[in-house]
Amino acid sequence: MAEFKGQKIPVCYASCSIGHDDSKHTLPAKLEAIANAGFNAIELSMPDILAYGQLISESKSEIDPKDYATLQSVGREVGKLCEKHGLKVLILQPFANFEGWPNGSEERTDAFERAKGWMSIMEAVGTDMLQVGSSDAEGISSSFDDMASDLAELADIFAGKGFKIAYENWCWGTHASTWKDVWEVVKRANRPNLGLCLDTFQSAGGEWGSPTTKSGLIEDVDKSELDRRWKASCKELSKTVPPEKIFFLQISDAYQVEPPLADRPDESGLRPRGQWSHDYRPIPYDGGYLPIEDFTEAVFKTGFRNWVSMEVFDGKAPDKYGDNMEPFAHKAFRSLQKLLKAAEDTE
Repeated sequence: MAEFKGQKIPVCYASCSIGHDDSKHTLPAKLEAIANAGFNAIELSMPDILAYGQLISESKSEIDPKDYATLQSVGREVGKLCEKHGLKVLILQPFANFEGWPNGSEERTDAFERAKGWMSIMEAVGTDMLQVGSSDAEGISSSFDDMASDLAELADIFAGKGFKIAYENWCWGTHASTWKDVWEVVKRANRPNLGLCLDTFQSAGGEWGSPTTKSGLIEDVDKSELDRRWKASCKELSKTVPPEKIFFLQISDAYQVEPPLADRPDESGLRPRGQWSHDYRPIPYDGGYLPIEDFTEAVFKTGFRNWVSMEVFDGKAPDKYGDNMEPFAHKAFRSLQKLLKAAEDTE
């Protein structure tokens, strides 16, 4: 647990956010480091399930991501591992490119089939929440009503199991890239088991920072106007989003990219902010530059006192912890507590 104004705040660490060598940094080793650092839960990533399934299989062959029967079996073993270490599985992630496909399309059929498959894995693992990131696919509807309809339909399916969905803005998303966008979609869907996953990087990196400029800032307005808009966005969040609709808060910072990324998708089609997200996100106070304290403060000003989770993707991490993940996990816990203290002091 961490603390905010004397209140205990449950803390989580994303399993995908530690370890870089699958042969050494196995899921059991990750869980041990995370638990020993004082975290209460993990965000369980699908790549970690797939890697652990390969590790424990007799054939050592890769598992088909849509072989849900096998993944359920692996999920049950993951659940036992987490229980051994006293860790809750807060959520299964990251579920991508779900909403906005045309009715009757193969993509929409696939999206719902994947979601139902992941739901079966959630049941096996013992978690009740799925993270859905705002789609970065081409060819999807720009209508928030269409997105809301899809998420409402999925929420109704999940409700049958008592499960819930945390919808997150990915700052490179095609149409819902800001916290305000995903909040609008969640409001229109109007389901009790559909809420928000907010993220310091996704909002500060989308509304204030940029990986494609020399300054590391959005440059289509001057700095004073950029800061004013950012502060106004944080204030609006703190006054308009009910705390019970924030299912959890993810924490990371970002490095300024030097030299800046080209302002175009890479060979895989990933947009620049997506590239930034995948490799340039350290823990707070470890070389980043985004105004993440502002966003954390805004979330807590809503009255939110729920799960806070460290989700980092730091390409420099291998040089920071080598083969031993535990000191890094402890450092992450301390940085998270420092961030909450900063938000507490400015609230």
